[in-house]
Amino acid sequence: MVATTAPLASQAGIEVLRDGGNAIDAAVAAAAALTVVEPTANGIGGDAFALIWSGGKLHGLNASGPAPRGISIDKLERAGHKEMPRHGWAPVTVPGVPAAWAEASRRFGALPLTQTLHRAVEYARNGFALGASTAAIWDRSFELYKRVLQHEQYESWFRTFAPSGQAPTAGSVWSSPDHATTLESIAETGAASFYQGELAKRIGEYSRAFGGYITVEDLAGFAPQWVQPIRINYRGYDVWELPPNGQGLIVLMALGMLNRYSFSGRDNIDTYHLAIEAMKLSMTDGIRYITDPDAMDVSVQSLLAEEYLAQRRSCIDRRARQPEPGAPQKGGTVYLATADNKGNMVSWIQSNYEDFGSGLVVPGTGIALQNRGSTFTLDRDHPNCLAPGKRTYHTIIPGFVSRGDEPVGPFGIMGGFNQPQAHLQVVMNMVDFDYNPQASLDAPRWRWLQDRTVLVERHFPTHLADELLRRGHEIQVAVDPAEFGRGQIIHRDPETGVLMGGTESRADGHIATC
Repeated sequence: MVATTAPLASQAGIEVLRDGGNAIDAAVAAAAALTVVEPTANGIGGDAFALIWSGGKLHGLNASGPAPRGISIDKLERAGHKEMPRHGWAPVTVPGVPAAWAEASRRFGALPLTQTLHRAVEYARNGFALGASTAAIWDRSFELYKRVLQHEQYESWFRTFAPSGQAPTAGSVWSSPDHATTLESIAETGAASFYQGELAKRIGEYSRAFGGYITVEDLAGFAPQWVQPIRINYRGYDVWELPPNGQGLIVLMALGMLNRYSFSGRDNIDTYHLAIEAMKLSMTDGIRYITDPDAMDVSVQSLLAEEYLAQRRSCIDRRARQPEPGAPQKGGTVYLATADNKGNMVSWIQSNYEDFGSGLVVPGTGIALQNRGSTFTLDRDHPNCLAPGKRTYHTIIPGFVSRGDEPVGPFGIMGGFNQPQAHLQVVMNMVDFDYNPQASLDAPRWRWLQDRTVLVERHFPTHLADELLRRGHEIQVAVDPAEFGRGQIIHRDPETGVLMGGTESRADGHIATC
């Protein structure tokens, strides 16, 4: 089974499975295809994370790149910046996506990368018909970029993604032969060309021509990391996330706070109020403490310690509160899920951060460079302050659930700082209320914004919104369903091995099986 936000990407993964590949090959195939068919949310120049169940064990892959060695707060301040820019060279960090594909394929794949990426290459070279959701985001980005990207360094973006002078519309055919050639180079060299070869040289030349910070040395020095996933037991289920620099820790902290409560039903005021308050506390802690693990001044263990979670839980009462960080002991994105008939399962997520990213496309390659570095702060006293060679707080997080020694399956919901909030709601739907994967995704969502402000979907129950108002929450109704992310889930029945999938109704989601 392959579940993604784009039918063509799901089909790319299924083709690989039919050709003898496993769930890891399918995940890489779908991920590569998504850089083509959904460039509004991810690309070759972005970052990736994965949770891979193989051999009866869960493995974590962190392919997030650091800030260039030549950047610093002093340099940005001298350039007139008071906060991290969203576009241009300052927020460009070393891309991790190509290395993630190559490393996952090398360690766990059954097929050569040239075969795995074949369908993505075809989509890029021959073109595909644009879906409605992607076209809407594309048009929004084009209108923004047309206003704010005036410098000649951005001309390559417009040549690549708006070749006719406007964003492509739903149903129109778009292609990128340069993107196809780049994918072929990555496949043939196991991503070496991107980090030490011709592609690295092109990125370095482009950066140097316009005063950028990233260099060929930055690219050559990068390698993805295999990391130990972190977990919390929630009502008999192990919920897994990746450790920092990702924000998955926030999900586990919120679940740890809620573990001591019991819920009589999903559509109950106490259920919503407690979940929102727990998330506010854990999000506030996450934003205060999470960064590159080498720069964190508290440990994951201290933030997940029952004593600390009990302290944070005691901050929750019947009224909405202004959240403040606690004091623990010192110490645009795409998501996809795959599973095969050999017991392998993959939770994969990759992103350029905001839509197309920095607005920079390496000429002649189709590589849109991410703007992940915009999540750094220029406040020197904050743990997530910008520093050379440092990885920033990362919003993209894959999730996984197991029970005992058996995998239940991968899940994930994209959408910036909304992601841990959606993870929490989906886990509660599955575990507390026994919702199936599709119902878990379809249920109306809420999103805490700041202070006491909570955004809810248009079909959120009105009587519960009124109750939350009475408890001191400031409720706003969203117009755009994209505010709440887009997710995928695959569950495996431990007795029969039957797979059950859910895909996002808020996007052009698709589940493919064979």
